[in-house]
Amino acid sequence: MNIDNLLRECLTTIDSMMPQIMERRFQIQYKPDGSPVTDADRFIEDRLHALLQTRLPGLHFVGEESFDFQSGGQSGYFALLDPIDGTENFCSGLKEWGVSLGIWKDGIHQGSLLMMPELGEHLMTGDSTSALRSRITGFSSSYHDDIAVGIRDAIEYRVTGCAVYNIYNVVRGSFARFVNPKGAYAWDLLPGVMLALEHGCLVRVNDADYHGQFLEPDRKYRVDIRNRHNLHPG
Repeated sequence: MNIDNLLRECLTTIDSMMPQIMERRFQIQYKPDGSPVTDADRFIEDRLHALLQTRLPGLHFVGEESFDFQSGGQSGYFALLDPIDGTENFCSGLKEWGVSLGIWKDGIHQGSLLMMPELGEHLMTGDSTSALRSRITGFSSSYHDDIAVGIRDAIEYRVTGCAVYNIYNVVRGSFARFVNPKGAYAWDLLPGVMLALEHGCLVRVNDADYHGQFLEPDRKYRVDIRNRHNLHPG
């Protein structure tokens, strides 16, 4: 299976589904932790899951809205999906939300895709990026005392509420850095982190240098990602 072609097929599929996605935007429920989930989240996850199953024999699939994961080494194909990262933005009518998809085989990363459909932006394995230079630090919207310290010390900062948006902008150089000191699940982070490594970014996970090992989806991870042209001091 050509994973690049498969990721492009997923990209095209999401574009083609936008009318149905937008119809489901304000059909909102709340999870036990108080976070929102829309019918659009489930719609995207169901459609991409079905597509990936037809293309990848024996696929083991983990999506945020249908989480089912047994810890341990995974053989064969493995897909990790966050159908809408930044659901709070999405169901509030903001455009800063994204889709995060990563594919592995026998524990080896095959390719990842970040897509922000309403902004018309995407990045996938193998794409080239610009070499912009920024002083902006992006912070997670999940509050942590370290964020207050970081905001105080940053030259410029942004809090956008979407990890896909943050990581995409670090990779392309529109942000110098993205910091999430409280932690997020692998479906929020891992596809973007793999793209950050591909483009030479400096990545730390749980306060240690990160070199591309698989992050299991049943736990949260703190991340600090810096663009290779980082202009932010410290």
